[in-house]
Amino acid sequence: MATKPTEIDGTVPVIPTTFRKDESIDFDAIGSCVRFAADCGVTAVCLPAYGSEFYKLSEEERFQVVEAAVEAANDRVLIIGQSNHPATVHAAEIARKNEDLGADIISFALPRLFSLTENDLLKYSAAICSAVKLPVLIQDFNPGGATIGADFCRRLADTCENFRYVKLEEPMMGPKLTAIRQATDDRIGVLEGWGALYMMELIPLGICGTMPGLGMADLLQQAWRLAKAGEEEQAVTIYEKVLPQIVFSLQNFEVFAQVEKDLLARRGVIPRESAHSRSATYTPDEPSWKYAQKLNARIAEYAKQPKAS
Repeated sequence: MATKPTEIDGTVPVIPTTFRKDESIDFDAIGSCVRFAADCGVTAVCLPAYGSEFYKLSEEERFQVVEAAVEAANDRVLIIGQSNHPATVHAAEIARKNEDLGADIISFALPRLFSLTENDLLKYSAAICSAVKLPVLIQDFNPGGATIGADFCRRLADTCENFRYVKLEEPMMGPKLTAIRQATDDRIGVLEGWGALYMMELIPLGICGTMPGLGMADLLQQAWRLAKAGEEEQAVTIYEKVLPQIVFSLQNFEVFAQVEKDLLARRGVIPRESAHSRSATYTPDEPSWKYAQKLNARIAEYAKQPKAS
C-alpha cells in the first residue's frame, strides 16, 4: 500500500490542464500527469495554478481537476489544491471545497491586481488559513513590486498554526530566504517558483522545494537529491541540460504552458491530442516554436539516459 508523504521536500510540479483541440478538458490525461509525477518520486503536486491555466477554468472545472488529481494520486503524492480568488470570502470558500475534495495542502496566491498594504494581505491570508484545517502554502508573485518577507511570515505564523509554506518567485532571494527561516525558527518552509530557475543557488540556503512544470520533474528531482547529498557537480550536470528550456519558455507564460504540454506529449505522458491550450493564448512565431520543439526533443532524449542516483 502506498505511503503518503508527510511534507514537501524537493520538486513540486504544477499539473497542467490538458485541453483537447476543441478546448474541452481531458481528465484522464490529468490523471496520467499525476501518476507520472508520483513515478518521478516527488512528494507533492499542485493544481490548478497559473501553470495549470486556472484563469481559463470555470469554478466547477477547477474543482473537477482537483478531484481528478486526488483520485489519481492514490495516496502516493500530496495534492496541493490551489484556491485563488481576489475576494477573501470566495478564496476561503474555494479552500474549504478543496479540503472537502481530499486535497492535502491548501495553496493560494496573494491578490496583486491592485496595491494592498501588508496588513490587508495579512487579514486576507489569516481568514483563508482560518477557514481550513489543512496546512497552507501562500504564493506571492508580484513582478511590479516587493513581495512578502520575514516579518509577514512571522506575524502570520504566530496567528495561524496551519500556515506552513511560502512560495516566492523572485531573483536574488537568498537574503530573504535566510531572514524568513530565522524569523520563523524554520516553522515556514520556503519554496522557489518560476520554473526552478533559481533552484541551484538556493538549495544550499535551505529552500524546502521548488515548483516548476511537470515535463522534467524527474530530472529536477534527481538534481535536487544529488545537490542535497552534496553531489553538486552531478546535480549541475543534470540541471544544465534543462536550463535552456526553462529560460526560453518563461519569456511568456502562455508559451510556457504550450512548451510544457509539448514536452509531456513527447515523453508519452499525455496524448498529443490533449496537449492544447484554451484561447485566448499566445501564438509563437514559427522559428520560435521550432526552437522550443528542438529544446524539448533534447530533454526527452536525455531523460531516457541512466542518471546517477
